[in-house]
Amino acid sequence: MLVINKTMIEIAFPVLLSFFISVILSPIIIPFLHKLKFGQCVRTEGPQAHLKKAGTPTMGGVIFLISVVLTSLCFVKGNTDLIPVLFVTLGFGLVGFLDDYLKVVRKNTDGLLPWQKMLGQFIVTVAFAYILITNDKLGTATYVPFYGEITLPLPVFVIMLFFVFLGTVNGVNFTDGLDGLASSVTVVVATFFTVVAVGTQSGIAPVTCAVVGSLLGFLLFNVYPAKVFMGDTGSLALGGFVAASAYMLKMPLFIPLIGLIYLCEVLSVMLQVTYFKYTKKKYGEGKRIFRMTPIHHHYELGGWSETRVVAVFSCVTALFCLIALTAMQ
Repeated sequence: MLVINKTMIEIAFPVLLSFFISVILSPIIIPFLHKLKFGQCVRTEGPQAHLKKAGTPTMGGVIFLISVVLTSLCFVKGNTDLIPVLFVTLGFGLVGFLDDYLKVVRKNTDGLLPWQKMLGQFIVTVAFAYILITNDKLGTATYVPFYGEITLPLPVFVIMLFFVFLGTVNGVNFTDGLDGLASSVTVVVATFFTVVAVGTQSGIAPVTCAVVGSLLGFLLFNVYPAKVFMGDTGSLALGGFVAASAYMLKMPLFIPLIGLIYLCEVLSVMLQVTYFKYTKKKYGEGKRIFRMTPIHHHYELGGWSETRVVAVFSCVTALFCLIALTAMQ
């Protein structure tokens, strides 16, 4: 007979609570976004099949952000470890919200200028770096897959932190290009963090559980055909959550494993742009490596349905999360 212990309840409660908050909020917020005409602007240079998505409410990331915050606040008393993760998640979410607001409300298709978005991300990252460095329990200790724990020199640690944060946040942002893709991949990553947080008795378990539950609830409305998109509000927030959780668990070097999809999305764009510019300069005509980037569009234009891309990318993430668990020493 299964024995229900305290730990199982502590895991189940935030997952269920955040799930039901998302499910309850979605039918309220989605019509509200419709009414305010917070519709998605679809890029004309993207897949033509996506043009029909124009007008679908965006900025839906506020749904699971509210769910995560409300759920986490139930556990914050006596547990300050989850505050840095919440701070980063909300901080990057705010940057994304401002970007979305300019795009869909002010009808500025560019949103925040690149330097403005970078400045916002930089400020949040600096604040988090300070929290880490001044935390006696964390410091600059980092786990290396298949090796163990090492202590990095402070300058190396700080430089790596900025690369990890900006790379992860933008990786999740690029992944948010198909119905339910970023949500599905990130719910698997959040589940991995939950397993590690519970196993190591880390205080961030309530917020990782809350992200799992809130994304599952959000997915009911975000899977194909999506009734709402998360927008930059959601994708930047999730990127911040992934990076912050990894650092709170001393596992930033595990992100290339558990976040392989994020990495592939970013690298596909970088390779495409670099190769196009190189061939255009050398041959007078730009050539492409992929049919279209980010890489999920490459498979989509190759004949894969959106649902197949989402399913395969989620399965790959789950597989590499299992590999990451075996890489822990």
